[in-house]
Amino acid sequence: MNKKPNPWREPLIFSICFIALFSLFAIPMGMINMLNTMMNTAFDLLINTCFYLMSICVLAGALSALLTEFGVVGVLNHLLSPLLGPLYDLPGAASLGLVTTFLSDNPAILTLANDHGFRKYFKKYQLPALTNLGTSFGMGLIVCTYMISLQSMTGVSHVTPVLVGLLGAVIGSIVSVRIMLFFTKKLYGTEEPAYKNILDDEILQDADSDKHEAVMSRLLNAMLDGGKNGVDMGMAIIPGVLIICTFIMMLTNGPSATGEYTGAAYEGIRLLPAIAEKFRFILQPLFGFSSAEAIAIPVTALGAAGAALGMVGKLIGQGLIDGGDIAVFTAMCMCWSGYLSTHVSMMNSLKSNELIGRAVLSHTIGGLCAGISANWIFSLLSLI
Repeated sequence: MNKKPNPWREPLIFSICFIALFSLFAIPMGMINMLNTMMNTAFDLLINTCFYLMSICVLAGALSALLTEFGVVGVLNHLLSPLLGPLYDLPGAASLGLVTTFLSDNPAILTLANDHGFRKYFKKYQLPALTNLGTSFGMGLIVCTYMISLQSMTGVSHVTPVLVGLLGAVIGSIVSVRIMLFFTKKLYGTEEPAYKNILDDEILQDADSDKHEAVMSRLLNAMLDGGKNGVDMGMAIIPGVLIICTFIMMLTNGPSATGEYTGAAYEGIRLLPAIAEKFRFILQPLFGFSSAEAIAIPVTALGAAGAALGMVGKLIGQGLIDGGDIAVFTAMCMCWSGYLSTHVSMMNSLKSNELIGRAVLSHTIGGLCAGISANWIFSLLSLI
């Protein structure tokens, strides 16, 4: 005979976990400072991050619509399928997502994934893996440019470490996508197309029937429709960025420069770096960090690559990192690029919530492989 469920059990367990979580922040920070930091961080993320990402989505949406409207995606799919197929088990059209995220940020690939002219090249099991592929190269141009610019502080060229880091990010992306596809194949199979419903087919047929329109009309319609699609994608990522990134930043960062909590944005309890320090005996041989402080860079990149880059400048100014560290930072900052703060919202936008945990696991392993690969490749080059 089945026992009647206790109506008090779930609310009680949730209340205990909720109080414990807030106590983790409130005890060292103070309740008022904790609440102010949460609100200020969320507000700053909304104004300076979410709207920025939305603008990227709008521009990327317009660009992707133009490329699909005039057949560029089809050409890329044909030319690059022999390369991306063996490496990623993805169609050649996925290369467009790789390029757009490298030039901008992770969510740029969402606009492509929601474009029916882009989706038609994919099977259903391949579509969720675009989150892992796009995140692996998010902010890539910014990361590489910033790392190379650090030469002005040291007088030593960082071009080679950055190129090694870029190669490490590619290796990490392959690992991440392949692991993700292992899960999606088990869930969806390998035959079902990414567009299978009647609405998708009608949209594709309508798009094909409009090819005879004037070039200028097609140009304007594609840009505006793609931009509108980008607005929808930008709105969809706001909840995930604000909630997840605020939490990660408060776990990663410390108090203000004076050592006291003031309630300002991005203050925190530095729990993640403290945990990473405990595992330095494992991390040191794998990643070759020159100092204990260097561990904080990839940990910070879990939440935001931009914040991690800001820390690199401080450490290199103190002489705590070298070329090998730059290679590892480039690989991991690019491959992870704040995936803990964007993966949830990106998977939600792709309507693949059931795969969020697997996507995070896959990309965690991929980022670690990116850093390890960069360290070992740079070490081998140093011996030559």
